[in-house]
Amino acid sequence: MQTVERMAPLQDEMIALRQHLHAHPELGLEEYNTSKLVASLLEGWGFNVATGLGKTGVVGTLSNGTGRKAIGLRADFDALPIFEETGLPYASKTPGLMHACGHDGHTSMLLAAAKYLAESRSFDGTVHLIFQPAEENFGGAKLMIDDGLFDRFPCDAVFGMHNMPDLEAGVFGFKEGTLFANADGFDVLLTGRGGHASTPELTQDPIVAGASIVMALQTLVSRNLDPMEAGVVTVGVFQAGRASNAIPQSASLTVDARAFTPEVATLLKRRIPDLIRLQAESLGVTATITELTGYPVLVNDVGMTQFARKIAVNTVGAARVVDLKRPYTGAEDFSYMLQKRPGSYLVLGAKANTSQPLHNPGYDFNDQVLLTGAAYWADLAQAFLAST
Repeated sequence: MQTVERMAPLQDEMIALRQHLHAHPELGLEEYNTSKLVASLLEGWGFNVATGLGKTGVVGTLSNGTGRKAIGLRADFDALPIFEETGLPYASKTPGLMHACGHDGHTSMLLAAAKYLAESRSFDGTVHLIFQPAEENFGGAKLMIDDGLFDRFPCDAVFGMHNMPDLEAGVFGFKEGTLFANADGFDVLLTGRGGHASTPELTQDPIVAGASIVMALQTLVSRNLDPMEAGVVTVGVFQAGRASNAIPQSASLTVDARAFTPEVATLLKRRIPDLIRLQAESLGVTATITELTGYPVLVNDVGMTQFARKIAVNTVGAARVVDLKRPYTGAEDFSYMLQKRPGSYLVLGAKANTSQPLHNPGYDFNDQVLLTGAAYWADLAQAFLAST
């Protein structure tokens, strides 16, 4: 717990930074001001800074001593297209955008760790701090990798962290193996023949076809998957028509699929378009299907997760470290980084009396865990670079 105490003087600065980021949210791949701010702070603390990876991503690199090992620590900094309803004095100043997932907190914690490491020089090796855009929508992790992230900034291991408002504040959660689900999506345009509601025989109704597809999709998990496997198929968007007495020409749906293994993900990715297309054809409607950006299953390296857990015990004590019993059905594009390098993704409890779920318009990051998360990053970097 010594690092927490040493970093305590940074707490007010961390909170002010986090609330500034919260008030100025930017969507994925549009985080220009956030990127500039992060780069400016890192440069001021003596980091070598690279910008433009994955369009708006930033990497800060700092070496110390003679150690040859390198660690990567990642934080995301994009916001969501949600109208904020917190009423806070530092609420979003951009209507329709808000930090509803805590990426403002993730960025602030990693920046605080950066400042501490730069001032203390209490590590032997190289630290690469990865500030990633577009986690929510466009797979910013993959974009940074495609731009040469690990070629330009070699890492022996890489770690990431997410706040969880349903877990007690300041508690760290770890899980070896699968932690987050695979996520795939499909936009569907159903095109039929519109007409008057009183003469349906002269039309090809895309609403009826869409309703049939929604119900049929629910059979994939119950009838196509092994009963011992898990999967989720959701139609999150169904839009059609504007008048009660008119059958529209078209309808649109958006389908979301989740799985915990590559095998189930592959099955759903194949069966969903097949089912949609055949169901539409059976009702005389044409289906045009566009596959959306998907994230693979996030799989934590066993050894690195055990190491990361041990450091958390050193940082906050064994009573505040838990083993997660099951994976989350959400998805995380840090999975792309873990496909390229060993590492682990962990969660930090952020429950507060006023906690709202992630992606809720009333959500706000719990500033009381900023110091805990920042101290953990510093401890992890120091310990990993000192390990053999």
